[in-house]
Amino acid sequence: MAKKVAFLQGNEAAAHGALYAGCRFFAGYPITPSTEVAEVLSNELPKVGGKFIQMEDEIAAMAAVIGGALGGAKTLTATSGPGLSLKQELIGYACIAEIPCVIYNVMRGGPSTGMPTGPSQSDIMCARWGTHGDHATIALLPASVQECFEMTVQAFNLAEKYRLPVFVMPDEIVGHMRERIEFPEPGEMEVLDRIKPTVPPEQYKPYDTQFGDVPPLASFGSGYKFHVTGLNKLPDGFPTTKADYVQAEEERQIRKVMADVDNIVDFEEYLLDDAEIVVVAFGSTSRSARFAVNEARKQGIKVGMFRIKTVWPFPDKQIKALAGKVKAFITPEMNLGMCTIEVERCAEGKAPVLGIFRVDGEPINPGQILDKMKEVK
Repeated sequence: MAKKVAFLQGNEAAAHGALYAGCRFFAGYPITPSTEVAEVLSNELPKVGGKFIQMEDEIAAMAAVIGGALGGAKTLTATSGPGLSLKQELIGYACIAEIPCVIYNVMRGGPSTGMPTGPSQSDIMCARWGTHGDHATIALLPASVQECFEMTVQAFNLAEKYRLPVFVMPDEIVGHMRERIEFPEPGEMEVLDRIKPTVPPEQYKPYDTQFGDVPPLASFGSGYKFHVTGLNKLPDGFPTTKADYVQAEEERQIRKVMADVDNIVDFEEYLLDDAEIVVVAFGSTSRSARFAVNEARKQGIKVGMFRIKTVWPFPDKQIKALAGKVKAFITPEMNLGMCTIEVERCAEGKAPVLGIFRVDGEPINPGQILDKMKEVK
């Protein structure tokens, strides 16, 4: 039986990916270039018994997403740079309170209002460090319309599995491009749900680590009563300032992700077996990089591409391994070096890192990347 196919925008595909993953609550505020996600879900969520709400601003939208998740729903918001900035306080709240949710952020020019209709890849560090304090982060970088669907499903699975907010971060080109998409059949892609408590309500504690680093999460309204706060807290959710306990709790919340990093980090290796030069790219820029790699190979240049699909946690292990084998890394990105800094950190001086940076609202083209390859001696 032939699968259902469609010709969709990346943002539209992401909305359908959310529905496939079981998302039943969306709260957001319109912002270019992510509004299509809200438009699709405003039509589709009511058809499956879900709820759509346009809030008065981005801060309220994030608060509503947290509330919906605590009520037991899989929840999503969609935004772009200025909205992501506004959401940061409540993203931090979701981190410390361990509330699963998905933030779909379409990257555009900045800072501030920047270039609303132009592409950028400059929210990388905002996703990692935008909210204050030590916290774990998971962020995914789709490079195609199909991946906007699939990575949105993946983001919900990760959010539910590790009890934290997860980012999906296409750049504007990927969010707005149209391509053929093939819809997976129900059950073809794995869909995870959060772990529910097995103890009776009177014994339940929302942060009880006897069940592991990711405690089971009850839903408000299901008979389980518990306290939620943005303060450091005890297993029952009530605040504490006990130094030893606060230290252990903060470390646990990072460990629950970093201890499983090999199962979280995702990447693509392209023509790396004999590569002397490696292009490290992501999002729409990786499409230019692939073309440039193919052209370089025709000219006898031994080059390959390492495509980042999970930017947080960063693929440290993979970049470190490549650094000992290659002449140089080339890092094209639509910002002024955010990913390049991470590649340099992982390379540890074993291979030079040559950046290609663009923030003028235009994509990095294959010719720019090919020219940089020819500079490597």
